[in-house]
Amino acid sequence: MVYSYTEKKRIRKDFGKRPQVLDVPYLLSIQLDSFQKFIEQDPEGQYGLEAAFRSVFPIQSYSGNSELQYVSYRLGEPVFDVQECQIRGVTYSAPLRVKLRLVIYEREAPEGTVKDIKEQEVYMGEIPLMTDNGTFVINGTERVIVSQLHRSPGVFFDSDKGKTHSSGKVLYNARIIPYRGSWLDFEFDPKDNLFVR
Repeated sequence: MVYSYTEKKRIRKDFGKRPQVLDVPYLLSIQLDSFQKFIEQDPEGQYGLEAAFRSVFPIQSYSGNSELQYVSYRLGEPVFDVQECQIRGVTYSAPLRVKLRLVIYEREAPEGTVKDIKEQEVYMGEIPLMTDNGTFVINGTERVIVSQLHRSPGVFFDSDKGKTHSSGKVLYNARIIPYRGSWLDFEFDPKDNLFVR
């Protein structure tokens, strides 16, 4: 049996008569790249955690005397590796620490006069990390994210073109797909009764 020199995996052999037309794409790259884009720091603040923090901060007090500003965030190192998390039954995650700045303004002074500034790094929680296989380890169990297509909201009309009923009568139905909530189906039976489900 022939193995590759870099990894102890079998070399793929092709017994076909035609040469390979397309290379097999790395299908995990979609998941891995998307998660990497989510957790890496984006200087423009358009993606991921950076965009989420920038959309929430700054937070001002009701009186307007203080303001909490976002400075940056960092992900720490995970406590255990993937195999250890599976053995111990814990989540493979990293601590998320956010550096925040508290700006306190003078009450009687003109607007914008700063009284005090305090900057501190705050522990915000744990972020589950994606493994090299594109999975997450949650409570020791390997989980995967399944992508699915989302049907566009609107009203859709359809008919069976006379194939369902023995007389050849065309039966119509309609489906309402809202932005949020359950779908509604309107169907006619052969006796022209309308059913909604």
